[in-house]
Amino acid sequence: MAKGLLVTYALWAVGGPAGLHHLYLGRDSHALLWMLTLGGGGLGWLWEFWKLPSFVAQANRAQGQRQSPGGGTPPLSPIRFAAQMVVGIYFGLVALISLSSMANFYTVALPLAVGLGVLLVATVGNQTSDFKNTLGAAFLTSPIFYGRPIAILPISLAASITAQKHRSYKASVKSETLSVRLYRLGLAYLTFTGPLAYSTLCNTAATLSYVSVLLLPYRIWRLLVGDPGFNSSYFQEWEKLYEFVQSFQDEKRQLAYQVWGLSEGATNEEIHRSYRELVKVWHPDHNLHQTEEAQRHFLEIQAAYEALSQPRKSKGP
Repeated sequence: MAKGLLVTYALWAVGGPAGLHHLYLGRDSHALLWMLTLGGGGLGWLWEFWKLPSFVAQANRAQGQRQSPGGGTPPLSPIRFAAQMVVGIYFGLVALISLSSMANFYTVALPLAVGLGVLLVATVGNQTSDFKNTLGAAFLTSPIFYGRPIAILPISLAASITAQKHRSYKASVKSETLSVRLYRLGLAYLTFTGPLAYSTLCNTAATLSYVSVLLLPYRIWRLLVGDPGFNSSYFQEWEKLYEFVQSFQDEKRQLAYQVWGLSEGATNEEIHRSYRELVKVWHPDHNLHQTEEAQRHFLEIQAAYEALSQPRKSKGP
């Protein structure tokens, strides 16, 4: 069935930031991108107002084609390249917020998150890119600035360059039912938001710390435009909330030191060594004769390790 321009504009107006118009046009990658970024921060959604006629025409052409559109290599797009960089960095920051406490974060989770962000933009519309080469570039670049958040930048740059180098048109595939498409999009959305929600609930202070950094560009912009309704009291309230949550995190950390019998000045090496030793002693598989007690201690050890593995806030004089 041919796609209608008026319906597309209506969906754009009603649920544009959630990608409803892209879902209607069969642009699932674009719909997912808008779902995860709220329409590109709203700017991408507004900019699309002028692009919708071409999107509708492209969707109608794709319905009548059995082969790849055009053939050859798509033209190089600086806008797509910039979007790949930005979304790759965005995915990396979200991973930093929600997954930084996991083992091998900087060699596995971070390059995977950044690479998937770049690939998501690379597959928008009628284009795609090579999955293996793009992720390979991300993983090979991950040792640069290892252990530092700045590693997100070179990883995103390398993955974006590789994705552009291996860009191609999508091969036409058999159309799928709406339920199957929604199921796939739902899984992708939960994969992205699930760890972030877990981090927000279980490690609220660290999440607020990262989010406060992400709000800095917004704060600078509001100050530059001289918004009379905007002043430092907004961020003072944010800092009060952060300090309130941080107090609970400090109590949680002190309890963790007590569980392990360590002093508050213990080094990361001492924390990791104590963790490994306690896991060996209280792992449920090694205590089949006292399973319940071992499981209780094991959960306490895991909770203590999660609290102590988070960055410690330096206290002022």
